[in-house]
Amino acid sequence: MMLEYLTYASFAVIVILFLASAIRILREYERGVVFTLGRFTGVKGPGLIILIPVVQQMVKADLRVMVQVVPPQDVISRDNVSVKVNAVLYFRIIDPERAIIKVGDYMAATSQLAQTTLRSVLGKHELDEMLAERDRLNADVQEILDQQTDVWGIKVTTVEIKDIDLNETMVRAIAKQAEAERLRRAKVINAMGEQQAAEKLVEAGRTLAREPQAMQLRYFAALHDIAGERSSTVVFPLPMDLLGHLPGRRNEAT
Repeated sequence: MMLEYLTYASFAVIVILFLASAIRILREYERGVVFTLGRFTGVKGPGLIILIPVVQQMVKADLRVMVQVVPPQDVISRDNVSVKVNAVLYFRIIDPERAIIKVGDYMAATSQLAQTTLRSVLGKHELDEMLAERDRLNADVQEILDQQTDVWGIKVTTVEIKDIDLNETMVRAIAKQAEAERLRRAKVINAMGEQQAAEKLVEAGRTLAREPQAMQLRYFAALHDIAGERSSTVVFPLPMDLLGHLPGRRNEAT
């Protein structure tokens, strides 16, 4: 009786161990790449998966978007400026079979490929383009990475350049360049203002020349403005041609 009980207990333990090693549960974002006697036999999941112990093995693949930080890279731009650039990479697995079979470690392979691509793409551009056209550079790096990782079953969704670090000498040079640019714009604006003011003065002079009485009114207005100031002495220029318009001078001329 005791021996029969032990036999049933041993059989129950074997069944439990068999089920424990045969049953797998995959989440919604997981897929299982199944190998039977070392050969690929399919991709399963999500949900309940039953495997034949010893005969079948399964490798899980995560289909969620993964984030990987590209460490700072030393880049020499096309105009021979040395900068340090780092970025962040977003990618996901779209084909678990190729991601597991075609590449040994898709995380490390994608990281190394991102580093080399970042140096290669940024090295073809000048420093001003790196600073001003970051969105275009992100798109270029993302397109190249996506084409090269497609054979691995990986989709690169986004590449974002985070920081572009310059040395102190280059920072001071850029500051001087920006200051010179602001001074140039200020001088151009000032010259344009002088030009517009001169054009208006010429137009006003032509209008006053056509109407001599308008010139008299302009002088009287200027005299009124000077008299409004708190000064005991008022100096006012009196043109000779203005005297010719006075009544007394006109009679003498007659």
